[in-house]
Amino acid sequence: MEDEVDRLVAAWRRERPDLDVEPLEVLSRVSRLARHLDRARRLAFSEHNLEPWEFDVLTSLRRAGAPYQLSPGQLLTQTLVTSGTMTNRIDRLAKKGLVERLPDPSDRRGVLVRLTAEGRDRADQALAGLLAQERAILAELSRTQRAELAALLRQLTAPFDNIPG
Repeated sequence: MEDEVDRLVAAWRRERPDLDVEPLEVLSRVSRLARHLDRARRLAFSEHNLEPWEFDVLTSLRRAGAPYQLSPGQLLTQTLVTSGTMTNRIDRLAKKGLVERLPDPSDRRGVLVRLTAEGRDRADQALAGLLAQERAILAELSRTQRAELAALLRQLTAPFDNIPG
Protein backbone atom coordinates (compact mmCIF):
# COMPACT_ATOMS: atom_id res chain seq x y z
CA MET A 1 0.00 0.00 0.00
CA GLU A 2 1.51 3.33 -1.09
CA ASP A 3 0.86 6.60 0.73
CA GLU A 4 1.62 10.26 0.15
CA VAL A 5 4.96 9.99 1.96
CA ASP A 6 6.10 7.25 -0.45
CA ARG A 7 5.41 9.64 -3.33
CA LEU A 8 7.19 12.51 -1.57
CA VAL A 9 10.26 10.37 -0.81
CA ALA A 10 10.39 9.04 -4.38
CA ALA A 11 10.28 12.58 -5.72
CA TRP A 12 13.14 13.70 -3.45
CA ARG A 13 15.21 10.65 -4.36
CA ARG A 14 14.71 11.49 -8.03
CA GLU A 15 15.46 15.21 -7.59
CA ARG A 16 18.19 14.96 -4.93
CA PRO A 17 19.89 11.56 -5.24
CA ASP A 18 22.83 13.03 -3.34
CA LEU A 19 20.78 13.24 -0.12
CA ASP A 20 19.75 10.46 2.24
CA VAL A 21 16.02 11.13 2.58
CA GLU A 22 15.33 8.06 4.75
CA PRO A 23 14.35 10.16 7.82
CA LEU A 24 11.39 11.47 5.80
CA GLU A 25 9.98 7.95 5.60
CA VAL A 26 9.43 7.96 9.37
CA LEU A 27 9.17 11.57 10.45
CA SER A 28 6.97 12.79 7.60
CA ARG A 29 4.52 10.04 8.56
CA VAL A 30 4.71 11.08 12.21
CA SER A 31 4.05 14.68 11.17
CA ARG A 32 1.09 13.72 8.97
CA LEU A 33 -0.30 11.49 11.70
CA ALA A 34 0.04 14.35 14.20
CA ARG A 35 -2.16 16.52 11.96
CA HIS A 36 -4.79 13.76 11.78
CA LEU A 37 -4.63 13.32 15.56
CA ASP A 38 -5.04 17.05 16.07
CA ARG A 39 -8.21 16.99 13.95
CA ALA A 40 -9.54 13.98 15.88
CA ARG A 41 -8.80 15.70 19.20
CA ARG A 42 -10.51 18.90 18.14
CA LEU A 43 -13.58 16.96 16.99
CA ALA A 44 -13.79 14.94 20.22
CA PHE A 45 -13.41 18.07 22.34
CA SER A 46 -15.77 20.26 20.33
CA GLU A 47 -18.53 17.69 20.89
CA HIS A 48 -18.19 18.59 24.58
CA ASN A 49 -17.71 22.33 24.01
CA LEU A 50 -14.04 22.23 24.97
CA GLU A 51 -10.93 23.61 23.34
CA PRO A 52 -7.80 21.41 23.34
CA TRP A 53 -6.11 23.60 25.94
CA GLU A 54 -9.18 23.36 28.18
CA PHE A 55 -9.09 19.57 27.93
CA ASP A 56 -5.37 19.58 28.82
CA VAL A 57 -5.91 21.59 32.01
CA LEU A 58 -9.07 19.75 33.06
CA THR A 59 -7.53 16.32 32.52
CA SER A 60 -4.36 17.32 34.39
CA LEU A 61 -6.58 18.04 37.38
CA ARG A 62 -8.62 14.88 36.81
CA ARG A 63 -5.50 12.68 36.72
CA ALA A 64 -4.37 14.16 40.04
CA GLY A 65 -7.07 12.11 41.78
CA ALA A 66 -9.48 13.26 44.45
CA PRO A 67 -9.86 16.07 45.38
CA TYR A 68 -8.75 16.89 41.79
CA GLN A 69 -6.62 19.88 42.59
CA LEU A 70 -3.14 21.14 41.77
CA SER A 71 -1.16 24.32 42.25
CA PRO A 72 -0.77 26.59 39.23
CA GLY A 73 2.92 25.59 39.19
CA GLN A 74 2.06 21.92 38.94
CA LEU A 75 -0.33 22.72 36.08
CA LEU A 76 2.47 24.63 34.32
CA THR A 77 4.71 21.58 34.51
CA GLN A 78 2.05 19.29 33.10
CA THR A 79 0.82 21.54 30.29
CA LEU A 80 4.12 23.21 29.25
CA VAL A 81 2.82 26.79 29.10
CA THR A 82 4.03 30.03 30.68
CA SER A 83 2.71 31.28 34.01
CA GLY A 84 0.89 34.17 32.31
CA THR A 85 -0.80 31.79 29.91
CA MET A 86 -1.80 29.46 32.76
CA THR A 87 -3.25 32.34 34.79
CA ASN A 88 -5.36 33.32 31.79
CA ARG A 89 -6.50 29.75 31.26
CA ILE A 90 -7.45 29.27 34.90
CA ASP A 91 -9.41 32.54 34.79
CA ARG A 92 -11.31 31.43 31.69
CA LEU A 93 -12.07 27.96 33.07
CA ALA A 94 -13.20 29.44 36.40
CA LYS A 95 -15.52 31.83 34.55
CA LYS A 96 -17.10 28.79 32.82
CA GLY A 97 -17.53 27.03 36.17
CA LEU A 98 -15.15 24.19 35.28
CA VAL A 99 -12.52 24.96 37.94
CA GLU A 100 -12.35 26.97 41.14
CA ARG A 101 -9.51 28.66 42.98
CA LEU A 102 -9.01 27.83 46.64
CA PRO A 103 -6.51 29.10 49.19
CA ASP A 104 -3.56 26.74 49.63
CA PRO A 105 -3.62 25.64 53.29
CA SER A 106 0.15 24.97 53.21
CA ASP A 107 1.03 28.38 51.70
CA ARG A 108 -0.91 31.48 52.77
CA ARG A 109 0.08 33.28 49.56
CA GLY A 110 -0.66 30.37 47.27
CA VAL A 111 -3.77 29.01 45.62
CA LEU A 112 -4.93 25.62 44.47
CA VAL A 113 -6.97 25.01 41.35
CA ARG A 114 -9.73 22.44 41.83
CA LEU A 115 -11.91 20.74 39.27
CA THR A 116 -15.62 21.36 39.78
CA ALA A 117 -18.20 18.59 39.32
CA GLU A 118 -19.08 20.08 35.92
CA GLY A 119 -15.38 20.21 34.97
CA ARG A 120 -14.94 16.59 35.98
CA ASP A 121 -17.97 15.47 33.95
CA ARG A 122 -16.81 17.37 30.86
CA ALA A 123 -13.27 16.01 31.15
CA ASP A 124 -14.55 12.44 31.54
CA GLN A 125 -16.93 12.72 28.59
CA ALA A 126 -14.33 14.36 26.33
CA LEU A 127 -11.77 11.69 27.25
CA ALA A 128 -14.23 8.95 26.29
CA GLY A 129 -14.83 10.69 22.95
CA LEU A 130 -11.10 11.11 22.35
CA LEU A 131 -10.41 7.46 23.08
CA ALA A 132 -13.09 6.42 20.59
CA GLN A 133 -11.44 8.62 17.92
CA GLU A 134 -8.00 7.23 18.72
CA ARG A 135 -9.21 3.61 18.68
CA ALA A 136 -10.57 4.22 15.18
CA ILE A 137 -7.19 5.60 14.04
CA LEU A 138 -5.38 2.54 15.43
CA ALA A 139 -7.94 -0.01 14.24
CA GLU A 140 -5.71 -1.31 11.42
CA LEU A 141 -3.01 -2.38 13.89
CA SER A 142 -3.06 -5.52 16.01
CA ARG A 143 -2.53 -5.29 19.77
CA THR A 144 1.06 -6.49 19.24
CA GLN A 145 1.70 -3.89 16.53
CA ARG A 146 0.30 -1.13 18.76
CA ALA A 147 2.63 -2.21 21.59
CA GLU A 148 5.62 -2.29 19.22
CA LEU A 149 4.77 1.12 17.81
CA ALA A 150 4.33 2.57 21.31
CA ALA A 151 7.74 1.23 22.34
CA LEU A 152 9.45 2.65 19.25
CA LEU A 153 7.82 6.05 19.65
CA ARG A 154 8.76 6.07 23.35
CA GLN A 155 12.41 5.64 22.31
CA LEU A 156 12.11 8.77 20.19
CA THR A 157 10.11 10.93 22.61
CA ALA A 158 11.71 10.00 25.97
CA PRO A 159 14.82 12.15 25.46
CA PHE A 160 12.63 15.21 24.83
CA ASP A 161 10.46 14.49 27.87
CA ASN A 162 13.51 14.22 30.13
CA ILE A 163 15.23 17.49 29.22
CA PRO A 164 15.81 19.54 32.42
CA GLY A 165 14.06 22.89 32.68
